[in-house]
Amino acid sequence: MTKHIITLADGETCPAKAYLMRSCGISSSLWKRIKHSGTFAVNGVPMIAARTVLRAGDTVSYDLPIVSSVIPEQLPLKIAYEDDDLLIIDKPAGQLVHPTTREAHGTVANAVLGLYEARGTELGFHPCHRLDRNTTGLLLIAKHPEVQYQIAKQDTLEREYLALVDGTLTPSSSTIDAPIARALPSIILRRVIPDGKPARTHYKTEWTNGGHTLLSLQLETGRTHQIRVHLAHLGHPLLGDDLYGGSTELIARHALHSAHLTLTHPRTRENLTITSPLPEDMARILMSP
Repeated sequence: MTKHIITLADGETCPAKAYLMRSCGISSSLWKRIKHSGTFAVNGVPMIAARTVLRAGDTVSYDLPIVSSVIPEQLPLKIAYEDDDLLIIDKPAGQLVHPTTREAHGTVANAVLGLYEARGTELGFHPCHRLDRNTTGLLLIAKHPEVQYQIAKQDTLEREYLALVDGTLTPSSSTIDAPIARALPSIILRRVIPDGKPARTHYKTEWTNGGHTLLSLQLETGRTHQIRVHLAHLGHPLLGDDLYGGSTELIARHALHSAHLTLTHPRTRENLTITSPLPEDMARILMSP
């Protein structure tokens, strides 16, 4: 059951739709689900949502059925942060975020729904961004669809990645501004192409021994394989990324880690910064002679 306590000035009124969309981050599609759910109530009294006018101090509640084909599974899950609205996990390499037709088990979605089931809570899986199977690190998940919608609208979510590449980059920090599109006929590969979708990646050298370099990167856009494609385009593919020309001699998966998340909490407006340490397989390369 989702509840909202109405914060209007004394004597002020507002239609339920306008208030929920303006103040509670409800999207138009979610409002339609609420309106037709048959569970909309004000102060515990069932109401017709489209005809409801709210007043200061009212408590709005509704219950939306969770429709999902994902099978909950009891799987290991490393939690980096959690509250009533958000769940941030530290994902290992080799794990998909969503099930596919070929791989319906063992994903982050299965594990998160398994966690909720074990707790006896009815929540859906609402990831706020994507990570490739072999990218490690922080993944932000909303516990409610309206929270996911609010995060999608805000421009304060920042994701910082750490990546290991061959050689050194010149200049040591810069912005890669290069459009990306599918490398047809492949449905997996991407490439830089003038008429692709805009893609911007900011990078900074954090460490180098001349042979290998650790970069910190921030995404201004979120294209599929963006970091991998941009670094390969510069001639410095990720170590371990054989899909885009990287060497697998030192690491068996592409050396990319989601290390920092910074966001404004959609409900409390608190600034959150969550950090994940470099995984062992990448840290080992920095320590090698």
